[in-house]
Amino acid sequence: MSQREEKFEQMLSDIQNEYLEAERKMKQLRAEGKEKTATYRQLMGTKLMLDSFITKYRLYGLLD
Repeated sequence: MSQREEKFEQMLSDIQNEYLEAERKMKQLRAEGKEKTATYRQLMGTKLMLDSFITKYRLYGLLD
């Protein structure tokens, strides 16, 4: 695997992990009734951005 491919794989892994972490934090905030907080809304924005990246990778056949 080339260095470029390794960097791509690491970036993809980081994006997927960040997405899952944002989901986890949002779930916790929802359980606490804090859906209207700035933190929750910021996490929602981050999650949407990361989802956009993941969708693009799928669109180009880079993910299953």
